[in-house]
Amino acid sequence: MRFNDSHFHLLNYIQRGPTAREYLDMTAGRVGRVAMFGIPLQQKWDYFLSGDHAPDYYLGTNADLYYYSFVDAVIAREYLSLPEKDRRRVDPMITGFNPADMYASDHIERVLLTFPGVFAGIGEFSIHKEFVSSKVSGHAASLRNPALDRILTTAGEIGLVVIFHNDIDHVRASDPPHHADELLDLFARHAETTIIWAHTGLGRFVAPGEGHVAWLDRMLSDPRHDHVALDISWDEVAKYVVGDDATLEAWATLIERHPTRFLFGTDAVAPADWEGYVANYTVYDPLWERLDPDVRAQVERLNYERIFDAAIPRVRAWEQRQRAIGDDG
Repeated sequence: MRFNDSHFHLLNYIQRGPTAREYLDMTAGRVGRVAMFGIPLQQKWDYFLSGDHAPDYYLGTNADLYYYSFVDAVIAREYLSLPEKDRRRVDPMITGFNPADMYASDHIERVLLTFPGVFAGIGEFSIHKEFVSSKVSGHAASLRNPALDRILTTAGEIGLVVIFHNDIDHVRASDPPHHADELLDLFARHAETTIIWAHTGLGRFVAPGEGHVAWLDRMLSDPRHDHVALDISWDEVAKYVVGDDATLEAWATLIERHPTRFLFGTDAVAPADWEGYVANYTVYDPLWERLDPDVRAQVERLNYERIFDAAIPRVRAWEQRQRAIGDDG
C-alpha cells in the first residue's frame, strides 16, 4: 500500500464518475482507505449560454452552480453496494448541503439517520473558493455566516470529521491574507470539532504568498488550533510545494515540525484510470524523498487512520442514541 487518500471525489460537477467498485478495483493493493465523496455542486447546463455543448466543469461555462443534495444518497448507495470487507476501505462523507443555509445541520443529521452506519464526516465543502463562490446560485457562503457555525457545532457534537475548503486569500493576494483572521477565529470557536483544512488554503489561482509557510507554522504552533489538520491534496498545490529547492525545503521543514498535522489526499475527481488518479501523488515525489520515513508514513497513512478511527465510533454512537430516542418516542 502506498497511501490512504484523505480527499477523493468519486463524482464530478455533473455527478458522474466511476462506481465505488470500479475505484476499489483500480486502486487495490496500492491505496488503503479513502475519504470518498462527490461534489456538492451541480453545473447547470444552460442552453442559452452553451447551446448543445454540455459543460462538465465549473470553468467550462458561465452558467451557475447549484447545490445537489441527492449526491449523499448516491455516495451511500455506492458504499452499501460493496461487500463488508471492502466497506472497510471507504469512509464516506456528506457533502450535499448549502453552507449558507441555517437548515444545513438538519440535512446532515437527516442523512446520518437515513443511512446509519455509513458516513464518517462532512465535506469537502467550500466557503471561499476562487471563481466557484461567485457562480453559486443564491446567497454566497461566508466565514461570518452563523449557518457555518451551526454546521461545525453539529459536527463536533456528533463526532464527524470536517473537510473544509476555504481559500486563504483572494486571487489577487493581500498582506496579510484576506481571510486569515476570520479563519483563525472560526477554528478557535470550534475547538471540539475535528477539522481538515483542504489544500492549506491554496488553489489553482490562489498562490502562496511569501509568508505562507511561516503563517502555517504559527497557526499549527498555537494550541487553540490543535484540532485542525491540513491536507496537501491537489496537484495544483503540489506544484507550489515542489516548485524549487528552497520552497521544497521550507515545506519539508514545516511538515517535520508538525508531523501529526498533515494528510495526503489526491483530490482526484472521477478518475478514469490509475494513471490519472495517481498523478496527484507522484507530483509529490520530491517531497516524499525529502521527508524522514517516519514523518512520511504519518502524512501518507497514519494521520488519516488516527483521525478517522477516532471519529467513526463517536458517529455510530450518536446514531444509536438517536434511534433509541426515536424508539422511546
